[in-house]
Amino acid sequence: MHRVLLTAPDDIDGWRASARQLATQGVDPADIVWQVGDAPDDLFGNIDLEQAATPAAFSVPRAFLDLAESAILHRDPQRFALLYALLVQLRARPGLMQDRADPLLRRVAALAKAVRRDIHKMRAFVRFREMKADGASRFVAWFEPDHHIVRANAGFFVRRFASMHWSILTPEISIHWDSQTLSEGPGAQRSDAPDGDPVEALWQGYYAAIFNPARLKTGAMLSEMPKKYWRNLPEAVLIPDLIAGAQAREAVMIARRPTLPKTQDDSAT
Repeated sequence: MHRVLLTAPDDIDGWRASARQLATQGVDPADIVWQVGDAPDDLFGNIDLEQAATPAAFSVPRAFLDLAESAILHRDPQRFALLYALLVQLRARPGLMQDRADPLLRRVAALAKAVRRDIHKMRAFVRFREMKADGASRFVAWFEPDHHIVRANAGFFVRRFASMHWSILTPEISIHWDSQTLSEGPGAQRSDAPDGDPVEALWQGYYAAIFNPARLKTGAMLSEMPKKYWRNLPEAVLIPDLIAGAQAREAVMIARRPTLPKTQDDSAT
């Protein structure tokens, strides 16, 4: 048996280096234990990448690497083993990535799809709130991702809010940006983030003003904005009342709709 120790739950580089070495040595997927972090010595043989010989080069399709970079961020504890098994099969079947009926490929693709959705939700539902410290402003957000996406998503927020000083706190890890450097910190609690700021009243007023009851589709809204995110969204406190009053507001809008005057041809018919 072989044991591979990865440095973090999203250690894609460590997984790739170990998987390449194991695959070139012909190690069976069933003979590997993938583990994150430190572990006590036992009967398993650790993979020492510093001392091992450089593995023979082999190539895989770009599609596999893209899939692996997403799927490895999933919380499924079997993700490393599944990806390695897929890699071994891919070396034997170069056209495997085009076989959408393959059960292993479908399972890994489902992991990657869930991760991409989580990344999208984080980008959509992170809400920064202003905090003052020594006269300076820092914008802080709390988010609870489903998967290990925070590091992978950090670049988006750096680009989007490049001039701000901000922090995103999550239970697993925190990231901080000072307009120059991105740094990491330990996980946090929701109580570490502010509950609100003065700007939220303006945002809630804007959200209520643009709400269109005639276009309300509750099912679609809940699919795109599940209720588990509501507690972190300042506008969410308005949603129940906006939904409840939507039908009444729609009726008023219809009643106020202007009618076209009758033409001469209409009068004759």
